[in-house]
Amino acid sequence: MKTMAIQVRAVGGPDVLVPTELELADPGPGQARLRVERIGVNFIDTYHRTGHYPLPLPFVPGVEAAGVVEAIGEGVREVAVGERAAFAMVPGSYAEACLVPAAKLVRLPAGLSVELAAASLLQGMTAHYLTHGVRTTRPGDTALVHAAAGGTGGLLVQTLKAAGARVIATCSSEAKAELARAAGADEVVLYGREDFRARARAFGDGRGVDVVYDSVGQSTFEGSLGSLRPRGLLCLFGQSSGAVAPFDLARLSNAGSLFVTRPGLAHYVATRAELEERAGWVFESLATGRLKQSIGGRHPLREAARAHRDLEGRGTTGKLVLVPS
Repeated sequence: MKTMAIQVRAVGGPDVLVPTELELADPGPGQARLRVERIGVNFIDTYHRTGHYPLPLPFVPGVEAAGVVEAIGEGVREVAVGERAAFAMVPGSYAEACLVPAAKLVRLPAGLSVELAAASLLQGMTAHYLTHGVRTTRPGDTALVHAAAGGTGGLLVQTLKAAGARVIATCSSEAKAELARAAGADEVVLYGREDFRARARAFGDGRGVDVVYDSVGQSTFEGSLGSLRPRGLLCLFGQSSGAVAPFDLARLSNAGSLFVTRPGLAHYVATRAELEERAGWVFESLATGRLKQSIGGRHPLREAARAHRDLEGRGTTGKLVLVPS
């Protein structure tokens, strides 16, 4: 069958996202074909597009979507034809239909919309593994969250607060500060107006915070290190401002035996059991209202380039989604 998809034939700016009609094979053993209804737009999509995280060319970008299972291959037990399902961290979601390893699909519970699932699965599981995988959040912990008004940042603040942590958040405007406060942040610092490092150290009783969650990278890295208490952890899980330059690891000892980690979601949903645990937590939390995700914008699939420009311009709040025709 044929499907309309966005294809990248050469890495570069948003204009390399080209609507293309592609031939889609029938599902093979262990595969399912998903009719895509909503697609989540994530910063990792821009890293693939620019070649920062290389993929073999040509490729269909996107790693998150939700829809309805249209067909299954031999041996598939995880989903059935007609069921609603979602996936994350599987390439090729910018399409009207796609083939997915069935072991990577998770069923949607009744009452959860396809749009909310596509907007929340990747970022919700990211928030969960960062706070209940990379380290275990305990009541009374202090945390600094950068870009707290974004899709991941907002869910991360909510997850930390649910676990009993105190959170200081950073963002770029008063409007975004209100979103961070609505997510539960105890204090908010605006970039460009205040030194977030000084505020974070004061927030941590003058010693610094227990953990910094940094998805910004280059422009915040030094301040993030300086925000930590002795033996604190810097969790660098993105690089929206660019990659962090190599540095002398001896600095970590001199600054108080600090820890730095650069984790990825794929390693924390590597088994079916882990995937179901984290996805189940996200879906249950959305259903009960413990997590709230806002849709920051909807674009037709053919306008994926526009969505990337909006995301990279850092003027968005909440989650961007693409809608197939």
